[in-house]
Amino acid sequence: MTSKGTESTSPASDPILYAIESGVATITLNRPEAKNALSPTLVDALARRLEQAQGDDDVRVIVLTNVGNTFCAGADLKSTDATTESSQQKSFVDVFRIVLDGDKPVVGRIDGHATGGGVGLVAVCDISVMRNDALIGFTEVRVGVAPAIISVVCLQKLSKADASELFLTGERISPDRAADVRLINTSVDPEDLDREVDHYLTMLMKGGPNALAASKELIRRVPTMERHDAFRWAEARSRELFHSEEAAGGIAAFRNREPAPWVPAD
Repeated sequence: MTSKGTESTSPASDPILYAIESGVATITLNRPEAKNALSPTLVDALARRLEQAQGDDDVRVIVLTNVGNTFCAGADLKSTDATTESSQQKSFVDVFRIVLDGDKPVVGRIDGHATGGGVGLVAVCDISVMRNDALIGFTEVRVGVAPAIISVVCLQKLSKADASELFLTGERISPDRAADVRLINTSVDPEDLDREVDHYLTMLMKGGPNALAASKELIRRVPTMERHDAFRWAEARSRELFHSEEAAGGIAAFRNREPAPWVPAD
């Protein structure tokens, strides 16, 4: 199921490649010569492709992946990109907001190393699968800065102890350790990367589109609420979902022992 170029809508020279196949939009970081570093142009293109996928009714799930042996090396410290000062340009914060606030699940297919801001891209994905022969780490302190922007998404996943160790030492760790501290979901052998990603895509396609969007909303909103407010809001949201057209179709299919209407045919 993983898209590898089907129905591509972007030239091979673009910093971000975009393809759709069987309801999956694959967004690929495509600056391997620069280790997919986050130049202003790449960030702007990434945000716009994420917006495009989130707004496309034919897209059910989004995959974020890379070309080359590095998923993303973080900020492009060598960039002389002329678009840096453009007021119309999307920012790295915009990328995070689109993923977090978007209705559609984003699966990270992490096919290489991730450092600095690249770790933020790994962590903001709803589900991330990483090849186990790569390394991942918050290397910012080693060039005299801190993982400020990405801390907003990474601290939602890390314990305080793990965050202190990883932020302060700048050590690059294995994907197995990254899975242990919950930065990623799964670490797999390189040859199993596509199989594991496809497993998650298959599972996600079994969920109703509105139900997936509502589930992302729960994850986003409930932890920010006081318990009383959370129960009151969740009760109303549950009632709304149970009375939806999507739920009616799903419950009827369950009773008839049939696939739900939104599940792709085999």
